[in-house]
Amino acid sequence: MIHELLLALSGYPGTIFTWNKRTGLQVSQDLPFLHPSETSVLNRLSKLGSDYIRFTEFIEQHTGHVHQQEHHTNQPNQTGLHGIYLRAFCTGLDSILQPYRQALLDLEQEFLGDPHLTISHVNYKLDQFQLLFPSVMVVVESIRSQKIHGCQILETVYKHSCGGLPPVRMALEKILAVCHGVMYKQLAAWMLHGLLLDQSEEFFVKQGPSAGGAAANQEEEEEDLGLGGLSGKQLRELQDLRLVEEENMLAPSLQQFSLRTEMLPFYIPIRVAEKILFVGESVQMFENHNHSPSRAGSILKHQEDLFAADLHRLKQQPLFSLVDFENLIDRIRSTVAEHLWTLMVVESDLLEQLKVRTERCFVYFWLINRNNKVVVVATGPRDGATPPQDASPREAPPTGWAALGLTYKVQWPLHILFTPAILEKYNVVFRYLLSVRRVQSQLQHCWALQMQRKHLKSSQTDAVKWRLRNHMAFLIDNLQYYLQVDVLESQFSQLLQLINSTRDFESIRLAHDHFLSNLLAQSFILLKPVFHCLNEILDLCQTFCSLVSQSVAPLDERGTAQLDILVKGFRRQSSLLFKILSSVRNHQINSDLAQLLLRLDYNKYYTQAGGTLGR
Repeated sequence: MIHELLLALSGYPGTIFTWNKRTGLQVSQDLPFLHPSETSVLNRLSKLGSDYIRFTEFIEQHTGHVHQQEHHTNQPNQTGLHGIYLRAFCTGLDSILQPYRQALLDLEQEFLGDPHLTISHVNYKLDQFQLLFPSVMVVVESIRSQKIHGCQILETVYKHSCGGLPPVRMALEKILAVCHGVMYKQLAAWMLHGLLLDQSEEFFVKQGPSAGGAAANQEEEEEDLGLGGLSGKQLRELQDLRLVEEENMLAPSLQQFSLRTEMLPFYIPIRVAEKILFVGESVQMFENHNHSPSRAGSILKHQEDLFAADLHRLKQQPLFSLVDFENLIDRIRSTVAEHLWTLMVVESDLLEQLKVRTERCFVYFWLINRNNKVVVVATGPRDGATPPQDASPREAPPTGWAALGLTYKVQWPLHILFTPAILEKYNVVFRYLLSVRRVQSQLQHCWALQMQRKHLKSSQTDAVKWRLRNHMAFLIDNLQYYLQVDVLESQFSQLLQLINSTRDFESIRLAHDHFLSNLLAQSFILLKPVFHCLNEILDLCQTFCSLVSQSVAPLDERGTAQLDILVKGFRRQSSLLFKILSSVRNHQINSDLAQLLLRLDYNKYYTQAGGTLGR
């Protein structure tokens, strides 16, 4: 019977120890020579055999690397589980079963040497596995039932290895080390060669855009801004500083690679994963770009073998160390970032390119230097670009001034900084600033017309007309000064300072993104109530300038009525703007709005006029 027991514990049941798929190994009930206490011990041992058989079935089902046994069904994998991490888990699982197999072989030798040994001796020798097997079976069942895939297996094994039972912890750490070996191989291919070896979508880096941020965007109905000030909802929006939902042209560019966060083990921070993504993207860009080696050189400065050896040393460690892991990732990232900094700032003259886009294109809106490859053109949607989701199908494409934009020929490797989405953001700011500068120029032209006609006999309508022009010019001039001095020049100066203070490309990219975000925020393009109000004011000013420029003669009845509408509209919008700025300032929420109010009301004229211009 002892040999029957050892065979059953090895995965080969017989007539004394029978196998049932649901209940596992069991001692046959019709054996009269067994004492109940012996039956109890044998059933306890049978649980070990049951777990072992299920372990070997799981391993064979997903790898085919175990000896086939009679009770196995030998059917193809129908569980949906697959992948290299699962195979690595099975390899680790098989390795921790080896001491159990060796214990059975030792027992067989002992019984051959001493036939008088009892079942209690078997129970004593295998007692060390009575804690281990059930704990490991919990991990196996979790993977099987939850269909855990790829790097998620790392997280599952890691969580269960944090228990207080040393045999269980050591066994699961051994399995985890085998699984980490797969991760290190993928990391080496990605970070050192730019290769994403991930046929089964198991790695935490993937090709294509991130799936995050795809939540439904439900835009609230816009309330009428009204005549009598702010509604409760509008004030809440201002206090919360709710930004306008960015349309497709403001959305982040569709990156070629992104993080698959659901596959990232929780013990690897997202900051480390982002560094891994950055390094691989940069190396991949160099590998795919047919660039002059004499200029670009190796992005890793010919340290690929050194970094590969360091990754291999981490792979050989029995325990995963986040400190050692992150230190190595930081070293590789620093090498790549510094090389990109040299290419960007030194060889590609990044500072000059930024000055071209910022100083010439924004501070002096009208002066475009063709020699620097920045050209003003009439632009429509980019090829392949998706129109804004809230655009009406009947809405006509932009024409005239609204269709003007900037095109910029981006040289390699500046394309990783000036992506199509970034260039589109520049265009959004450019069109807005151009509209402000254009209105300012038209109001100045109206003033010139007023000076030419001052010798003519004036009427009461003329007084209203020129007073309105004066108030409009007051508001637009101060808005333009705020945009140029407090926003553009201030932010650009900070950007240059940050670029000159670092030798890290990622810091430059972060500073540039922050610069653009500040431009959009501080010019109120993203703050719906303020941006809507300012656009209404710009439209009123343009309509007024068109009315004034049409005729030298005094306004007729129709023109006077139109002027009256413009006066009322400007009063309404200037009053609303003042209330918006004052409401936010009183709550000390936004310094940008407070700064604009300071420009508009620097001499308290706005306040003394009751917050309404155009009276």
